[in-house]
Amino acid sequence: MADWDDVAKVARDLEAAEEGTSYGNRAWKVGGKLFAWERPLRKKEVEALGGFEPDGEAPAGPILAVRVADEEAKEALLSSRPEIYLTTPHFDGHPSVLIRLDRILRADLEEAIAEAWACRR
Repeated sequence: MADWDDVAKVARDLEAAEEGTSYGNRAWKVGGKLFAWERPLRKKEVEALGGFEPDGEAPAGPILAVRVADEEAKEALLSSRPEIYLTTPHFDGHPSVLIRLDRILRADLEEAIAEAWACRR
């Protein structure tokens, strides 16, 4: 499974990618545009998901947010791998998806970050 060191390595290897912060959390941008960022759940989001796992659906582990091409791409990820990809009402109508970092395979992480980078380039 992946961790923040994996995220940083994958993102840094992309052309013109820069690491910084967004709202005090780690973030990666290309051309000044955010493509991947650390995104802890907010209290209202945890409540909307029925609390933390195992009783609710809110992951207790680290969460990475990435941009996606559009709402169709977002829905495809959400429906194909709900154990890895999720969203909250905060992201309704926004082309981003949340990733349970401790559940995603390195190869899938690389693909998600590369696609996010390509969307923002």
